[in-house]
Amino acid sequence: MHVLILGGTTEARRLAELLEGELPAGSGVTSSLAGRVARPKLPPGQVRVGGFGGAGGLADWLRAHRVDALIDATHPFAGTISHNAATAAATAHVPLLMLRRPGWVPREGDDWHPAGSLAEAAKALPALGRRVFLTTGRMGLAAFADLDELWFLMRSVDAPEPPYPARMETLLDRGPFTLEGERELIRRHRVDVLVTKDSGGAATAPKLTAAREAGIPVVVVRRPPLPEGGAVAGSPEEAVAWLRTLMA
Repeated sequence: MHVLILGGTTEARRLAELLEGELPAGSGVTSSLAGRVARPKLPPGQVRVGGFGGAGGLADWLRAHRVDALIDATHPFAGTISHNAATAAATAHVPLLMLRRPGWVPREGDDWHPAGSLAEAAKALPALGRRVFLTTGRMGLAAFADLDELWFLMRSVDAPEPPYPARMETLLDRGPFTLEGERELIRRHRVDVLVTKDSGGAATAPKLTAAREAGIPVVVVRRPPLPEGGAVAGSPEEAVAWLRTLMA
């Protein structure tokens, strides 16, 4: 069996680790990374970096490399590759599983403001605060570029490229983050509003607790809907169970 994992997430790396001792002899796992992060954490097994050239290119790759199962374990906001994966899997007649960590759920004391997009999040900010902790990554900063009256602390793995807000300090860091560290960032930079995507998972969740403790509002960008045509798993272990059923 040959399994292709569209990865780049913690769940994708964990799945590749689990499959090392799970698949029968002669099988292989290939993890595909988009190549947007300069120094990614590499999973075990074969790794390829870069795009496929759209859904058609991915379908061709699935056929050429005799892929038996495609697992889309990309970031919950990687909408384009997920739709390409669904189309390619249907075209090449390859079983598809979408591995998505559960989203975050507000708790008592949270002041969450849902937004349907980064542009909608930017529109809501002036009424919520003046010093923004922006944790949506380095892509899409153009949505906030015109908010000259606000100050931003932007955290990402790699340095952003313009356009981005004029009054912005960049913090290059990679999770997981600690609650103590998030508390200190909010205190030291006098943050009064947090912006995040609903990425889910534990690695970046402490910022939500820190915001709740500080009594500051949180703008939460909702996830794009999943494409149709594939099974869905909430954890790497569930993905392994799906593969077992497929092999049986």
